[in-house]
Amino acid sequence: MTAPLIGYADRISVRSGEKIAFKISSAGPAPYHAMLVKIVRGDPNPGGPPAKLEDMSEYFDGRFASREQRALPGSYAMVDGAKDVKLPAALGVEALIWPTLATDGPQTVLSRRDPESGAGFALVLTPDGMALEVGGARIVVGKPLRGRIWYRVWASADPVTGTLHVGQQPLKRAHAVDDEGEAQMTAPAPLSLDAAQPILIGAEAAKDRPAGRCFNGKIEAPSIAGVAAWDFARRGESMEIEDTGPNGLHGKLINLPTRAMKGAAWTGAERDWRRAPHHYAAIHFHDDDLHDCGWADDFSFTVPKDMRSGVYGMQLSCGTHRDVIPFFVRPQVGKPQAKVCYLASTFTYQVYSNFSRGVYDESFRTRVADWKAYPHNPDDHKDYGLSTYHHHRDGSGVAYSSHLRPLITWRPNFLSFNDAAGSGLRHLPADTHLTGWLDRMGVPFDVVTDHDLEEKGVEILASYKVVLTGSHPEYHTSGTLDALQAYTETGGRLMYLGGNGFYWRVALSKKVPGAIEVRRTEGGIRTWAAEPGEYYHSFDGAYGGLWRRSDRPPNLLCGIGFSSQGTFVGDSYRQSPAARDNTHAWVFEGVKDELFGGYGFSGGGAAGFELDRLDHRLGSPLNAVVLASSEGHDRKNFVVVHEERLGFTTTIPGQTLEALIRADMTYIEKPKGGAVFSTGSITYCGTLPHNKFDNDVSRLTFNVLNRFSELGLKWPF
Repeated sequence: MTAPLIGYADRISVRSGEKIAFKISSAGPAPYHAMLVKIVRGDPNPGGPPAKLEDMSEYFDGRFASREQRALPGSYAMVDGAKDVKLPAALGVEALIWPTLATDGPQTVLSRRDPESGAGFALVLTPDGMALEVGGARIVVGKPLRGRIWYRVWASADPVTGTLHVGQQPLKRAHAVDDEGEAQMTAPAPLSLDAAQPILIGAEAAKDRPAGRCFNGKIEAPSIAGVAAWDFARRGESMEIEDTGPNGLHGKLINLPTRAMKGAAWTGAERDWRRAPHHYAAIHFHDDDLHDCGWADDFSFTVPKDMRSGVYGMQLSCGTHRDVIPFFVRPQVGKPQAKVCYLASTFTYQVYSNFSRGVYDESFRTRVADWKAYPHNPDDHKDYGLSTYHHHRDGSGVAYSSHLRPLITWRPNFLSFNDAAGSGLRHLPADTHLTGWLDRMGVPFDVVTDHDLEEKGVEILASYKVVLTGSHPEYHTSGTLDALQAYTETGGRLMYLGGNGFYWRVALSKKVPGAIEVRRTEGGIRTWAAEPGEYYHSFDGAYGGLWRRSDRPPNLLCGIGFSSQGTFVGDSYRQSPAARDNTHAWVFEGVKDELFGGYGFSGGGAAGFELDRLDHRLGSPLNAVVLASSEGHDRKNFVVVHEERLGFTTTIPGQTLEALIRADMTYIEKPKGGAVFSTGSITYCGTLPHNKFDNDVSRLTFNVLNRFSELGLKWPF
């Protein structure tokens, strides 16, 4: 189902003088209105502070003609240069394939066809085995292929005699399975074999879209005799495919199929694709891949010099339909506009983008309507691509996520859960609990994104007294972790105001714009597991999975690490004795109760959903001080994460797994005046707006920020 008004931008963040372009699909007959807003608060819950999108129309305000633009999923390779190549007198094609939906409808392996006239050829996987189609003629082997098994498939055609030949052979035969064979027929000659069209691998040209009948599964070494032989082991870090044949018919990948995939030659002797590229000479195509929608620009906006850093959005309206496309304005490196920096978790936002949770039932829809929340949900809009928390239709995990498409979950006022005790916000909407709090406390702040930090390094943070994270900075690169570690070791102060942070490793590539990659290897809380031997990123060649598996647990940076997960419910913290000593009492100045935080707009409590705890075995510094720990978590709803279970009761005698289900609020002093304050809970920021921001969690967070930033602010209540 297509949204009546929706769009995306070509960039996530910009600075003054830079341009950002917006691509819009509007089904309305009238023009739509576009206006710049500043996103301050994005929680539509009527029981809390109202959502706040500040009017910035003095910078941008316009009306534009409506037009619909479509998202067209399905990955394939296109060899555009083949349009001018003449095929030999007789056709011979061959490939290795590993089908994942072998009994589905027709799926094209290799083709060169004119979608209007039907001229040309296609080698096609069908439920009845391999088929060759030439013009209007078709021949099928008549023996179904098995799923997830390597086959050699081939076909030939003689346009003069009309002879068609197609065959299939498993590389590993199975006892009592008849899946090998070939077929031959004579069709009326002459055959319409040639077509002045691109060659497609994994799809074929279609009348109403660039490609159709997309293949699901792996393809390796496709070739056309005397014309081309593509080696997918080459240029594996890019979106290009290389032809080793006589014509140099190199091609490009569309919609980002998965690379660094095990091929037919893989033996298990080598797991790193860079060390044995011929073992990883396959590409995994999917009919639901989506990278770049390729929509045309509708308008652009150049950030003026006097515009402050912040979280902004392009607000669209057409009749009753609304959309807001968020983006970030960052400061110039070395020219901060404030002492405080909010680090927006854009890697995590992108990894989760368009996560369809399957919970959008009638009661949830009613809440969305009653609260006037963001009206669209990924459960209804699979056409805008998947999240890396999904499986592809063929059961394989989604390893890539792109921001070059509409991102439904990346919107202010979007509800992820029908939260009985709160608002049910995650990611960017949830982080507006923090930006709204900063606004209410009168704290000027700049915004830097994960993407900016990866590109610019620690230099972009160096001028700030304090850096704050949002609720869930889960995904990071080695570059962003290096920058944050260097910042805290050289006098910077970090406030980690979330949970399950710095957990998974991700990769970016300049050769694949707009995309991020995650390989879900070994342990960890995850919705899918990478296939054995496919643990290394295609983008950078680094070993994927948990940072803990690369001997870099979150504890090294922030003193605590992910320990337990539950349902979207929260509870309280209890102050430790250290909270009341002379060294740390300043954190709790004005905090009334020893037990605090049992309220809020995320699950009803400051400590919930995903929790982090201190552990010296995993690198928590010896001078880390636990100021408070959470309690009251229902053991039926919370579990210890997988990686914490292994050997715990034997390595720490007398301890129980249940003792690991807690969030440790932790304070660490660092060299040169640096410090780290960590809360260890995803739902923490959701408590800040409680009672119009006047509450114990708000007060202690204010105390830490005031000390770290050296702003000398006064508590405003």
